[in-house]
Amino acid sequence: MKNILITGGAGYKGVLLADELLRLGHKVTILDNFMYGYDSILHLIQNPNLSIKKVDIRNLKEDDVSGFGIIYHLAGISGMPACANNPHSAESINVESVRLLVSLMSADQLLINASTTSMYGFSNTICHEESIIEPVSIYGKTKLVSENIVQSRANSISLRFATVFGISPKMRHDLMVNDFAYKAIVDRSLILFAGDTKRTFIHINDAIRAYIFAMDNSDVMKGGIYNVGSNDMNLSKKEIASSIAKYAKFELIESTLPDYDKRNFEISFNKINKIGFTTKYTLDDGILDLIKVYSYYIQYIPYKII
Repeated sequence: MKNILITGGAGYKGVLLADELLRLGHKVTILDNFMYGYDSILHLIQNPNLSIKKVDIRNLKEDDVSGFGIIYHLAGISGMPACANNPHSAESINVESVRLLVSLMSADQLLINASTTSMYGFSNTICHEESIIEPVSIYGKTKLVSENIVQSRANSISLRFATVFGISPKMRHDLMVNDFAYKAIVDRSLILFAGDTKRTFIHINDAIRAYIFAMDNSDVMKGGIYNVGSNDMNLSKKEIASSIAKYAKFELIESTLPDYDKRNFEISFNKINKIGFTTKYTLDDGILDLIKVYSYYIQYIPYKII
């Protein structure tokens, strides 16, 4: 049994990671500021191996991180729009809080960091872990700086995840596949900007598997950076829309206006494949789940009095 801390443990990936670690018999502490409420973790509360810390990662103290053999760092502002709308918070949360976390950790604690392939920005070549990186967004820039801080210590692993999709108790509707599925089902129309541009994707269940894989293979992986995803899921926006169209009827509109999000890249996942990690879940697996949910679920938008 390991004693494990998850920052951002009530979030989209964090709650599923906590669930899986508890299922495997480990002691888990969720550290979160719970700005989105507690609903996502209520199903875990009765597990005696679960503890909860309500802490903002910008205010970490040594007592918050001591005593844990493994720390998964998932907390942060995620995605291009959120960071662009909150540049100061993106800097303080995605960079300075990571600097604080690392300063409080002892050398023998393993740090597994949630990084992102979004930092590759715009590239005409297949990107790998040693590629020159030129992020095109505040999100990508802050995540690259924070990754460098994490990797300044030997006992760390950074996982550069492809864009995640799929269902979680704490849903994110802004992720591309989730967003496209929501619009196809609820709005019955989808506008594509720069539809031929490519990104890379991973099912949330495979993302959780990768976190567990990193823990189980830390002797081999520590000190390293790994792209996490599948070579088969370097897909264009049009290809995502076409996959959804196999299961739902909606109007597809291809706009000639430019996309504010300039990312376009293909990623190699050979490095992590060579040490034994491969994905199991397909794009269709996620789309079918999303259609099932969005067929009855409509995102709550507070009523505004004008």
